[in-house]
Amino acid sequence: MDAALQAMGGDKYLAMQDRVEEGRAYSFYNEKLSGLSRAKIYSRYLTRPEPPKAGFIGIRERQAFGKKEDVYIVFNEQGGYEITYRGAMPLPKETVDKYNTSLAHNVLYTLRMRIGEVGMTFESLGTDTHENQPCERVEIIDSTNEATSVWFHQSTKLPVKQKWEHRDPKTRERIEEITIFDKYRDIGGGVMWPFVIRRERNGFRVFEMYADSIEINKGLTDALFTLDSEMKVRDPKSSAIKPGKK
Repeated sequence: MDAALQAMGGDKYLAMQDRVEEGRAYSFYNEKLSGLSRAKIYSRYLTRPEPPKAGFIGIRERQAFGKKEDVYIVFNEQGGYEITYRGAMPLPKETVDKYNTSLAHNVLYTLRMRIGEVGMTFESLGTDTHENQPCERVEIIDSTNEATSVWFHQSTKLPVKQKWEHRDPKTRERIEEITIFDKYRDIGGGVMWPFVIRRERNGFRVFEMYADSIEINKGLTDALFTLDSEMKVRDPKSSAIKPGKK
């Protein structure tokens, strides 16, 4: 894990304050393309507690779609919203919980925000391969016994694959979530980041992101990730609209 953190950029990776990724996003259903769009993802890291604590959400994210970016989704510590010309619609709790759980299992987030977390342990699962490349496989287990298996390239030490499992809260079906990281590039001062990210669920593609550009430390402000006082917040249970809150 220490070698992987150094491969990602070491202290400069840990000092990364924000990131802007722009490119093409594809969604799939039953291996068939179900949606595509230009996407621009803004991320801003928060100051983590020392030592880091399980359950701390240390990032704000804005996912904008289309050239005009007039439709976007915001995730922050208060939850999540979908913003359109009609105002802000709170995302269902299930959607926000799913985002937070996926974030907690994301090795790129773990290396930046969760290393040193109380109760987190790492177990070597030995050598393995990913796309015919030799890898070291490590299982990351946090204090709540949530586990993520990660494949680190044996030469570059960069994470190339991760896997974690959970149960559907309604059907209780076991679901396997896999993320592939590819085409790493230096995005500034030695900080590495994958330009291709692919997600699979139970062996089927569900999402792919191909970045054209990624920049860090752009001085992103809270205004990008919060609702201003003039924003209308729609009630998901009715057509009523009420004033927003920061």
